[in-house]
Amino acid sequence: QVQLEESGGGSVQAGGSLKLACTASKYTYETYCLGWFRDVPGKERERVAALGRGSGNRYYADSVKGRFTLSEDSAKKTVYLQMNSLNPEDTGTYYCAADSSCERLWGDVRFRRGDFGSWGQGTQVTVSA
Repeated sequence: QVQLEESGGGSVQAGGSLKLACTASKYTYETYCLGWFRDVPGKERERVAALGRGSGNRYYADSVKGRFTLSEDSAKKTVYLQMNSLNPEDTGTYYCAADSSCERLWGDVRFRRGDFGSWGQGTQVTVSA
């Protein structure tokens, strides 16, 4: 199974930026789609963004559109999530996930419950007002 490791979390003030990285142990069909989810206090796990590596298709939650941007360094097997204009509502634990299908990773609510795919251990993002 693919191992995923997140990095780049931290604490910033509102309006600030952070760049998260998700590095995969290997690229296989299981990493066709790489995505980010977050656990926010008091809410169910939310999807944040996803990248179809083969197609280049990008998916963003409405709450982060225009503020968060995905990019990839395939040589490093790493996908980045650039987060700008952060606000306290972005506070949470951010998880990287991988699956063979973006339709499933992004569109299937069972995925974010952990029923499928590979998941990292998470990285904490804290945004203060």
